[in-house]
Amino acid sequence: MRFETRAIHAGQEPDPTTGSVVVPIYATSTYAQDAPGKHAGYEYSRTDNPTRTALQEALASLEGVTEGSGGGSVATASGMAAASLMGYLLKAGDHILLPNDAYGGTFRFFARVLGEQGFEWSVADPTDLDAVRAAVRPNTRLMWLETPTNPMLRVADIAAMAEIARDAGAVFCVDNTFATPYLQRPLDRGADVVLHSTTKYLGGHSDVVGGGLVTRDAGLLERLRFLQNAAGPVPGPFDAYLTLRGLKTLGVRMDRHCDNATSITEWLSADSRIEEVIYPGLADHPDHSVAQSQMDRFGGMISFRPVGGIEAAHRIAERTELVFLAESLGGVESLIEIPAAMTHTSVAGTDLEVPDDLVRLSVGIENVADLIEDLDRALS
Repeated sequence: MRFETRAIHAGQEPDPTTGSVVVPIYATSTYAQDAPGKHAGYEYSRTDNPTRTALQEALASLEGVTEGSGGGSVATASGMAAASLMGYLLKAGDHILLPNDAYGGTFRFFARVLGEQGFEWSVADPTDLDAVRAAVRPNTRLMWLETPTNPMLRVADIAAMAEIARDAGAVFCVDNTFATPYLQRPLDRGADVVLHSTTKYLGGHSDVVGGGLVTRDAGLLERLRFLQNAAGPVPGPFDAYLTLRGLKTLGVRMDRHCDNATSITEWLSADSRIEEVIYPGLADHPDHSVAQSQMDRFGGMISFRPVGGIEAAHRIAERTELVFLAESLGGVESLIEIPAAMTHTSVAGTDLEVPDDLVRLSVGIENVADLIEDLDRALS
C-alpha cells in the first residue's frame, strides 16, 4: 500500500466484533482473564491497550517498518516522554551528542535532567560532519538529530550521521517531527530510531498531546516496550484515537502545509521589511541540496528575521489575527512565536541559543491569501 492508503488502513482494520470502520476507544484499565495468566492478549492498559496498539502499528507502517520484520513502535504520552524513554536506554557516565540547534525541551531533558544525574553531553553542528566526528567520545552511546532543526531549520545529512553513529557504536535517533514520514523517512537512511511528537503534524489539529518512537531493530524495540511498561509514560485510549484520526489526513494536510509555506516564503523573500528568510526550499538555504536529496518536499515551517530587530519581531507576533501567537506547531491553524522568548528559553546562554529577533511560523492550511494579508497587516 502507498503512504496515504497506509495512513488510513495500517493497524485499523474493521472491528471484528461490530464491524466498526473506526478503531474503538477502549476505555478500560483492565481485562477479564479466562484463567490466571490466560488472556486475549491484553491484561492491563499501561502494558497494552487495543486503541494504542492500532496507533503503534500505524506509526510503524508510515515510517516504513514492514509487518513481520521484528520492528515496530511505542506510543507515549508526549514527545518528551518518548525522549525520556531514549534516556532510559543509557546509564550514568554515558555520553550524549546533541545538535547545536534543537527544541528547548529536548536540551533541557538531556542537559539538565540527565546531566545532573551523571550523564555526559556535548553539542556539535550536525551540518559539519568533521565537527560531529571530532565530538564523538569513546563513551558516546546516543547521537541525537533534528532535521530540519528547530527553530533554525538546518538540514543534516541523515545517512552520513548514521555512519558516524555506527562507527561509534552509538544509537542514532532522529526527531522527524518537522518533516513527518510523509516528507522524510530516516530509517531508510540508516537511523536506528525515529522520534515523533505526535502532538504536531501527525495529530494535526492541536487537540491532543502525544509522542512515539519507531525502530526496525527487534532488540531495541523489545527494550523500548519494556521501558514503556516499566516507566508508564503511555497515552490514554482517547489520545491514541485522536492521533489515529489525524493520521488519516496527514498526506493531504502536508501537501497544503507545503504549498502554503512555499507561497509565504516567496512573499516574505520579496518584502523589504524582512531581513532574512529561513526555509530549506529556498535555493540560497545553506542545506538546500541536502534537503532536496532526502526530503520529498520542504515542510510547513518558516523562520524569519524582520528589519527592526527584536522590537519588530515582537510587534509582528502580537499583531497577527488569523495567525495565532502560541507555542507548538503542525496544526491546521497557523501559529507564530518568538522562540527566544517562548519555546527555547531553556537554551539561553548556551551553544543552542537562538537569535532574539527570530520569528518562527507554523504555516497552517488556511487560504494562503488570507495568511499573507494577515502577515502584511502585522508588518505594516
